[in-house]
Amino acid sequence: MTTIKPMNGEDRVMRKEGNLVSDMGGEKVMMSIHTGKYYNLGSTGGRIWDLLSEERTLTELVEVLASEYEIESDICQDQVVQFLDHLTQEGLIEVTRGE
Repeated sequence: MTTIKPMNGEDRVMRKEGNLVSDMGGEKVMMSIHTGKYYNLGSTGGRIWDLLSEERTLTELVEVLASEYEIESDICQDQVVQFLDHLTQEGLIEVTRGE
């Protein structure tokens, strides 16, 4: 059984190319041109997607989101990591492991 190392704050994240994204009623929807799958990222997921237009560390991403949504960093990081894990499994983002 292969175990996946959990993300840490120094891991760098960036979205991959090849997705068509549109705003629909305050939520982001996306289609992967590689797989043809559609995704509804919602409003918060859409904000994360926007922030990933440039490479960021997990720590940077959590700092911005925790401030914007007025949520504790620990809770924010747990939720962001779950979302990023899903995007990784779908092949939508690239994670470069930090130190």
